[in-house]
Amino acid sequence: MAITSCKSKKNVVEHNTIEVVSAKKLINKHYNLSFNQQTIDARLNAKYKSKNTSVSISIKMRLEKDKTIWMSATKLNIPVAKILITPTSVQYYEKLDKTYFEGDFSLLSKWLGAELDFKKIQNLLLGEAVLNLKKGKYNIQIINNSYEITPKDSQNLFGILFFINPENYKLDKQEISNPLKEQLMAVSYPNYSEIVGQQFPKKINIQVLDKKKLTLINMEYKSVEFNKELSFPFNIPSGYKKISLK
Repeated sequence: MAITSCKSKKNVVEHNTIEVVSAKKLINKHYNLSFNQQTIDARLNAKYKSKNTSVSISIKMRLEKDKTIWMSATKLNIPVAKILITPTSVQYYEKLDKTYFEGDFSLLSKWLGAELDFKKIQNLLLGEAVLNLKKGKYNIQIINNSYEITPKDSQNLFGILFFINPENYKLDKQEISNPLKEQLMAVSYPNYSEIVGQQFPKKINIQVLDKKKLTLINMEYKSVEFNKELSFPFNIPSGYKKISLK
């Protein structure tokens, strides 16, 4: 994979060189190295696979930090869908069935089997924790050359598991489960690239288990540029049918 102006950083560190640190110090390092650019202009390839569907698409992604996420998907250079996400709303339409959605984050939460909001989706795309790790107390141990952190509060209804890379303090993997609803979302980041001093994921692999339904989403960034002037064009075509989640 080629990313503009970048060099690869492997997710491999010898176990005996990993520094023993407290969970608090590790979490602070993760946040101190958070993504600090204003915009992203990226192209990526994505594969979506479920029990009855398997599709590969190309995506143009534009992101203005904490404000807007915009994606335009094509297949064989033919536009197939667009999505516009802000902190308060989600808008989406797809051309094959001529359907659209306008509303809150319920559609994306249904797709990924976890309660989502703008910040969680943004962090998922950046290789950062989808939950605020500063609000809890965590246990820490070294597993497979990663720092594993888990909540000390075992009464939490959700299973929470994070693996932080000891070399760049970004995530190797994050996992959230809801045993009562039989839901699991696991997101892994096999490796990162350094782009103008910023650690950025090369690949994002998402596994979603909703009861017995398994969905896989694999994304690979092909090019990434920061701090460009961006626009976010989005208009739902006339004649499209609104999606109902009921």
